[in-house]
Amino acid sequence: MNSDTIEISGNGFRYSALVGHGLMANAGELTRKVVSGKRCAVIVDEISARLFSDRVGESFSSENFSPRLVRIPSGEKSKSLAQVEKICEEMIAAGLDRSSFVVGLGGGVIGDISGFVAAIFQRGIPHIQIPTTLLAMVDSSIGGKTGVNLDAGKNLIGAIHHPALIIADVEALESLPPQELRQGYAEIIKHAIICDAEMFRALSSRVKMPVRLGPKDDGFVALIRRNIAIKARIVMADAREISGERALLNFGHTVGHAIERATDFKIPHGDCISVGIAAACAISLKRAGLSSKERDDVVSLLKGFELPTQLPAEVDRKKIAAALAHDKKFVGGRIRFVVTPKIGEAHVSNNVTMEDIREAISAL
Repeated sequence: MNSDTIEISGNGFRYSALVGHGLMANAGELTRKVVSGKRCAVIVDEISARLFSDRVGESFSSENFSPRLVRIPSGEKSKSLAQVEKICEEMIAAGLDRSSFVVGLGGGVIGDISGFVAAIFQRGIPHIQIPTTLLAMVDSSIGGKTGVNLDAGKNLIGAIHHPALIIADVEALESLPPQELRQGYAEIIKHAIICDAEMFRALSSRVKMPVRLGPKDDGFVALIRRNIAIKARIVMADAREISGERALLNFGHTVGHAIERATDFKIPHGDCISVGIAAACAISLKRAGLSSKERDDVVSLLKGFELPTQLPAEVDRKKIAAALAHDKKFVGGRIRFVVTPKIGEAHVSNNVTMEDIREAISAL
């Protein structure tokens, strides 16, 4: 087992994110250092249960924990209050109490719902994140945002509940198909656009090479660590999205989330964010002074990682625009849209109009 550690702290929270190889088999030992309870619920979907639950379960049992595997269906539709209730009922039936803790073993959906369960069960118990997708490792596992969806929109019910520990085992990514790995690259490219021009250039150079950066490559752990550090830095500066800095992480997400809702989550999250990034760049060209060349550079990089920058013809653009009305990032009816004036910088703009967004969506 070898790992890098990123410390994440702020007002009322402090935890570590561990990144490396072979960590999952030592999850119990690592968790023992941050929790005192014995019983835990390991929340998984069908995919993570099949691939990882035995390894993690054995690791927890070897440290004298009593893990209870709680399975939920795979996919975004599991992020519901009804599913939360089922999980909590199963935890109660298994004898878990306020001295217990929750482990989220899986991708972003699992991290979101397991974190929300941890936030509300017995008024709050510890949460251990074991992300198994690239997207979850570099983005959703960090920062304490948890939640579930309503028919009206995504993540409209939730809580800020920081994990006690994040265990990111890069070996878990070796089981991912290429189309799943690329979902994480959408968030990595987003990080590069908003605050890391050097990483953007490095990714642009890498994409021209015959072999893409993958879990077995030397630079992969460093790339994941760099992205965790980016998000950690932003979260530490603005944990509850008060100053506006954390809002920068929403670049591409306003349109991306609307696409998800309008298509009933049939398009993967990373693909939706990629298209949302393309739309955000079109709006930045109009409202923030982004150059045509840099807009084209972003589109080219997304395409280089086999991410979409346009929508299928059959997707209803008007339905996407209608979904924007429920976006929780709009405050007091004002549109708070994240734009980029140049690669490596971003800010929240109040000058973007709904017509600007509709125009960008129509062009997709």
